[in-house]
This record gives sequence, C-alpha cells and structure tokens, in this order.
Amino acid sequence: MTPEMNVAQVERWASALSGAAITVMALKRLKEERSAGGAALAAAGGALIYRSATGFCPVYAAAGINTAGGGHDTREALAGSAGARVVEAMTINRPAIELYRYWRRLVDLPRFMDHLVEIRVIDARRSHWVAKAPAGRTVEWDAEIFNEIPGELIAWRTLPGSAVTSAGSVSFKPVPGGRGTEVRITLQYDPPAGKVGATVAWLLGYDPSQTIHEDLRRFKRLMETGELPTIVGQPRGTR
Repeated sequence: MTPEMNVAQVERWASALSGAAITVMALKRLKEERSAGGAALAAAGGALIYRSATGFCPVYAAAGINTAGGGHDTREALAGSAGARVVEAMTINRPAIELYRYWRRLVDLPRFMDHLVEIRVIDARRSHWVAKAPAGRTVEWDAEIFNEIPGELIAWRTLPGSAVTSAGSVSFKPVPGGRGTEVRITLQYDPPAGKVGATVAWLLGYDPSQTIHEDLRRFKRLMETGELPTIVGQPRGTR
C-alpha cells in the first residue's frame, strides 16, 4: 500500500535538494575514506530523496504531523525544542521608536532584507510574504503579528497552510548613555528536512544566521545614513 502523503510540496522540493547534497558528500567520503560515517550520510541522503519522491515522512507519521494538507499549526510545529533557532543583534544609532516605526511598515522590509521579494499587507495583523528560493524560484506564505508593544517589540508567526513554518520577533532596546538602540531578531523555524536540512543549508552557503546578520547590517546603514551598502565597483572576494 502506498503511504499517505504528509509532506508539503515545498518541503518535498527542499528535501530533494538536501538529499542530493548529502548523497554527493557521502559518495565523496566513501571514495576517500570508506568510513562508516560516509555510509550513514548516504543513508540519510537516500531517506531525504525518498521523502521527496513519495511525499511521505515516517517521523511525521509517528508524530501525527501532516503538512501536505496545509493544516499544521505553527505553535505545534515549533513547540519545545522543535525546529532551528537563530538570534542576531546589532546596535543602531537611532531612537528605538524610529526603528520600530520603520520596521512596522512591513512593505518596506524588502528594501534591506535581500531574500525578500515583496510583502503585501492584508490587514492590521496579517500579511503575505514572497521570498527568493534557489534556481530562480520563489516561496510564499502568510503571517500574522500576534504580539506587539509599540516602540519595543513586534512578534509574528506564519499561518496554517503556509509553505513555511516559522515564528520570530524583533525587539528594540535603548542602549544606556544614549548610544542608540539594540535591535535583536529571534527566529525559530522548521526546516523542510528538519535539523539535517538546516545543516545542509549551512553547508551550501544559505546560513540563516548570516542572512539575518546581513539584513541587520543593511538596516543599520539605511537608518543611520539613508543609504544601503553596495558592492558595485568593489573587488570581488570570498564570502
């Protein structure tokens, strides 16, 4: 009997990419070392490829999770130690209320968040996000602001049925001595291939922590100088 699909389409696509990357690494390690670690990597890669091809995840089945139907809840998916967590902070020499007001205009976030294509505001709490994905594709989801303290905090989470599962917050805390504001982003997300998928993303250069750090760096430049940093005309270096 064919197992019932319980993995969303975007997760199947990401599992295929992760599985292929792991398999390539495993084959290289087996060729060079013939180690047990290489065999384990090969098995993990094969499992992810199977997950992509069938749309079935035995771990999801055991936990009673089904993202294929779009009915999963962000709070359940990210409860406890589930998912991956990223925290980045940066001091910006502007008042907290000014930084908060700019960030709250969600449509302006793609100006300094390079991975975002567009944000469309649905109402006072809900919005629709479009982000870049590998191979020239995009991924879309809906999110809601569920906690907000004007001038201090904005917290959001994705809505059931979204292609990604994440929750996060951005806080604005004045630095003593009038030296600006500490902007801190906390993001928790459920990688399409679990924590193995997050590791593969890092190996491939798509490090969420680095991405958020660069977003904050651009936000700092934008708020302090009114300009965005650019690499146009600069020598090309290793990232």
